[in-house]
This record gives sequence, structure tokens and C-alpha cells, in this order.
Amino acid sequence: MKVFVYGYRKEEAAYFSACAKAMRLEIGTCAQRPTLENAQLCQGYECISVLSTPIDAALLQKLQEVGVRFLSTRTVGYDHIDLAYARKIGIHIGNATYASESVADYTIMLILMALRKMKLILQSAVSQDYSFDAVLGSNLKGKTLGVIGTGAIGQTLIRHIAGFGCRILAYNPHPRKEMEQYVTYVDLNTLYQNSDIITLHVPLNDATYHLLNEAAFARMKPGVIIVNTARGPLIDNTALIAAIESGKVGAAALDVVEGETGIYYNRRKGKILKKHDMAVLNSFPNVLLTPHLAFLTYDSYRDMVTHSMKSCYLFMHGEENPWLIQ
Repeated sequence: MKVFVYGYRKEEAAYFSACAKAMRLEIGTCAQRPTLENAQLCQGYECISVLSTPIDAALLQKLQEVGVRFLSTRTVGYDHIDLAYARKIGIHIGNATYASESVADYTIMLILMALRKMKLILQSAVSQDYSFDAVLGSNLKGKTLGVIGTGAIGQTLIRHIAGFGCRILAYNPHPRKEMEQYVTYVDLNTLYQNSDIITLHVPLNDATYHLLNEAAFARMKPGVIIVNTARGPLIDNTALIAAIESGKVGAAALDVVEGETGIYYNRRKGKILKKHDMAVLNSFPNVLLTPHLAFLTYDSYRDMVTHSMKSCYLFMHGEENPWLIQ
């Protein structure tokens, strides 16, 4: 059985080798993302594995023409793939899960960094400004944390952060009974009105696109902290910038941001950032941007590779596939 891997990274090599041996796979690799120009490299491979790079209709058509039947993305999210067109031409899509601790713990780190004004502290240290009048922070204890989304990552975050002594409100379309010992489930409006910190842990779809918009920010407490390690378009950039400038949002820590595609995961030092919203957000002293790295641990790499290869294996053998996107 053969699988072709795009976006192959040296950090993944050992895990791909282990999968090849355990599943008797022949794995072809390419360090570049899939494009119309290099799609022919996977000729003869019915399964391919990719990372979070845009896979549009034209590229899917080309992949189908060279014989691809199954595409596995080594990511939890799959909004970078044109699912409707994939279904239309008969290419099946799968994702890959990984331990929720990676993103959950990173989120806690961002919450604490926002509370303690870590961006300013680090910038001041570099310039040898050791005064402390501008970097007075706040404790998490006694704050009200609003968690939007209590799936795997949201649940792990809640369990890990509960010991900090904060009150936790949560919103989920279907409340989780097992989480009620940690949180109080409320509607979104109540969460907005009462939270000192709001963190997002929902998938991106039609219902959640621009979930945090002008109307949502208007209902929040003055000085609220916004944290996003889920998907960038959950937040309307224009509304967020206006809310920061007005003081409605006191700080933001964003591992994902609308418009990041084509920017993150590339070397851009010394280059002009042509995404105006990102440039503005990055200029604010109370906004911390990190380049979509919350998942990035050795543990996650292992899981992403292993689950992607298992997904390909199960598809080719006609077995039940927990990673298949229906």
C-alpha cells in the first residue's frame, strides 16, 4: 500500500518510518505543499497526506486526475479543503486528531501572558527598560473565565485551569454532564456579559463564522480579555480592532487570526506584512499574536502522523475509519 506525503517535515521523519514499518506502507514524500505544478508527484498513489494548506477545487480536480481517492490532512481542522467539491468528484477526506493537552495548555499560557502583560514585559527586557509602571498585571484567581465550546480541548482546558481559583462559565450547544462539577453552563449572552476572559474552542462553520462580531463585543464587560487558539475567522478582525481601540477589549492573545493563510509557516522576517488587519493587531501593545503553534509539540506530531497514516490504511482496507469526514 502506498501513501504520498506533502508538507513532509524532518521532525515527522521518525514517526513516518515507524508507521511504514508497522503498517507495511510505501511512503513517498515532498517537502513542499501540494500545488498544480507538483500534483503529478503523487501519480500512482491513491492516498495522500497534507498539512493545513489550501486545497481548492482546481487542485482537487488535478489530484483526482492523477488517481487520488483519499486525502488525509494531518490537522484537526479541515476548513482549508473544499469539501463540497471533493465529494462531487469522489475524493474522500479525513482529518487527524491529537492529544488535547497541547492546545489546552498553550491556551492557559496565553491567558496568563495576557493577564500579566507579558508582551510588554518581554519588549521592555529587550530594550533594558526594567521599570514596572506599565506592566502591572492581574491574577487569574477570582476572575470569571468564559469558555465557548466544551469539546475535547475545551474540557481539557477546564480541568487544567480549575485549580487556579477562577469561576468558569461555559457555553456549548449540548452541555456535558461530566463538566458540571467544574463549570456553570449558560447561554452566550450571559457568558459575554459576565466573563473577564473569553476563550474560543469551537470549530469553524457557517454558525460560528465571526461569532465574535461587533454585536458580541458590545455585550461584553469593559476590559475583557479575548483568547483564540481555535480558528481565526471565529473573530471579525475589524470588530476586534475597533473594540481594542475603544477599550472594550483590554487585551487579546491570538494563536490564530483571520487572514493568516499564506502568512504563517513562512519566513517573512524583514518583509512587509500585507495583511493590514494582522499588521494593526500586531502593533498593539496589549495584543499577543503567535503563529498558529498551539498544537506544536512532539506528542502532537506523533499523533498527527500516526492517525493520518492509520486513516489511509483503514480507507484502503475498507474498514471503519474514525477520522473520515462524513
